Amino acid sequence: METDTMTIVPAMKTLEDPLSHLPCSTILGFRKKQVIFAQGQPSTSIYLVISGKVKVCRVNERLSEALLDIYQADEFFGESALIGEPHAETAVALEDTQVMSWTTAELERIAGERPKLAIALMQLVVQRSAEFGNRIESFATDSIQRRLSRALIRFSERFGHRTGDGAVQMMPLTHELLSMYLGTSREIATHFLNQFRRDGYVRYSRREMVVYVDALKEWLKQETGKKAISGAPLAQKYIDAAAA
Repeated sequence: METDTMTIVPAMKTLEDPLSHLPCSTILGFRKKQVIFAQGQPSTSIYLVISGKVKVCRVNERLSEALLDIYQADEFFGESALIGEPHAETAVALEDTQVMSWTTAELERIAGERPKLAIALMQLVVQRSAEFGNRIESFATDSIQRRLSRALIRFSERFGHRTGDGAVQMMPLTHELLSMYLGTSREIATHFLNQFRRDGYVRYSRREMVVYVDALKEWLKQETGKKAISGAPLAQKYIDAAAA
């Protein structure tokens, strides 16, 4: 007798919100370009952006900066405090910014009273680890042009809002900031950004950046497909050689 079979896809788990388990703390203000904490300093607190934006970056021995991420209102940063190690990064206000902070001692006390806070913080760390894993994969497999497209899509979806023509409008990102995120020079980032502008995928000025996200996603899909097709014959050569 025939029976119908159905694949059951687990529902996406709803993540705990740390904000629903944390009491309000003192609000601290930082001016544009002011350092919130520096690489190598003791890490004792986790921070929440109340208003403004914060860039978190690392500086190597040659004093070159690598941008880890940009955080906006209702997003946490400085989670390295959870393991008690000195800050491995520097946090700087990209604009006039307000933050709240909680020391690790406070977090431990609150988590003892509200165990779901510990789950929320663990989910936050795991989620960010997955995001960094995706970026590492992109560094290993993507061209700079594809990395730039992924960056523009990600930042516009996080920081922007849809306009009437289907584009996403957001704050301007400097070429230097994008180059720090892509791991390349400002000149190369400028070259490919200008190319995207000529092709109609992005518009930008000192006041705003407009990204045509749907078109850029389609371009990325096509480019990824080309890469897979062009790589297949070479891979087949290795398979055939191994079989021989």
